[in-house]
Amino acid sequence: MNTLTQAESTPVAAVAQQSNARIDARRVAATPRGVGIGFPIYAERAQNAELWDVEGRRYIDFGSGIAVLNTGHRHPKIVAAIAAQLERFTHTAYQVVPYESTVALAEKLNALTPGDHAKKTAFFTTGAEAVENAIKIARAHTRRPGVIALGGGFHGRTMMGLALTGKVQPYKAGFGPFPAGVYHVPMPIPLHGVSVDDALKAITQLFKADIEPEQVAAIIVEPIQGEGGFYVVPKDFMVALRALCDQHGIVLIADEIQTGFARTGKMFAMEHYGVVPDIMTMAKSLAGGMPLSAVCGRAEIMDAPAPGGLGGTYAANPLAVASALAVLDVIAGEQLCARAEKIGNKLTRHLEALRAKVPAISDVRGLGCMVAVEFAKPDGTPDVDFTKRVQKHAQDAGLLLLTCGVYGNVIRFLFPLTIEDAVLDEGLAILSQAMTA
Repeated sequence: MNTLTQAESTPVAAVAQQSNARIDARRVAATPRGVGIGFPIYAERAQNAELWDVEGRRYIDFGSGIAVLNTGHRHPKIVAAIAAQLERFTHTAYQVVPYESTVALAEKLNALTPGDHAKKTAFFTTGAEAVENAIKIARAHTRRPGVIALGGGFHGRTMMGLALTGKVQPYKAGFGPFPAGVYHVPMPIPLHGVSVDDALKAITQLFKADIEPEQVAAIIVEPIQGEGGFYVVPKDFMVALRALCDQHGIVLIADEIQTGFARTGKMFAMEHYGVVPDIMTMAKSLAGGMPLSAVCGRAEIMDAPAPGGLGGTYAANPLAVASALAVLDVIAGEQLCARAEKIGNKLTRHLEALRAKVPAISDVRGLGCMVAVEFAKPDGTPDVDFTKRVQKHAQDAGLLLLTCGVYGNVIRFLFPLTIEDAVLDEGLAILSQAMTA
């Protein structure tokens, strides 16, 4: 069911010359071990929610390149937009010779993001760059050094991104010291005994013991923690953060790099809260597989850095911008926010139905189609081994699943929102088999 014949997948000559094992041996010899590989299979081609490796094997992709492909692999409208731009030009450096498409994309994002205040958007290349620049902008605006982040959060692999990230292994181990002025407070996770009141008391204690609020430039928060385990920020905590920031003149930064662009059933996850951030970071599914990130925020905050203070050689790459404009058209035209709600509910019902057969399931959670299942032993401790077995069994059967969480005991589901119903059903059937085997 999960394999294609050689003729249906890759050319005979390609299959004869390539194998996953041979390429992987070359990788080990040629690239550093610090670049970890989730699956030692090598992609040959992909379409929507399906991927074929160099040996011709088919996989259903429930990871979407870590939430990058909400619109699927190679959506025809996105491919066409990139091809059209390729015929015009591929690079000028936007801050040297600009182009209208980037202005148009900024206008669209200014209109789509929460809040009816005046906004401006700057573009970069990676999510980590977006986070770095959001902190720079907040510091330039407030003239303050401090930043508060949440335990378990992930904000990138640059030094500031790592300082903000609240997960040591594998991201921070061996790389310190990190930039100063960053403080962590617990993420409220009732499942693990941390209440909203606990988290707010930790902020109060931080203000008493480590830094006065008048020296804090920003609080950065993922509405749903990505690498941290898909824990959803409770609404009353998000409301309290907004009030705290308003009280002390602190910039509230919403890191929507993984949650954005219809994944949660809304264009952006902050829409679930009725809370408007001052700055929002975006990347991943913004450009449908092309490298592009963005920082959007209140106009007066975004204008704080002086000319030349923001930018990057590849920032607002024209091919990526063309792709992003097509992504926004696809999300609107195919009603992917509604689609996310529909298939997210289907996935959640499927996981809940498995509870009776899989006692290791300790929690099913998420918003829209950003859903996760957590596994624990009978005594409540994280069941990492069971999680790995489920992932391996699924891979062997042709389904790619991603794990996350501080302990690695959570499976997260990030399949394209454009996934065909039949392919989704096939993937869920493999998932059931993997979890009950």
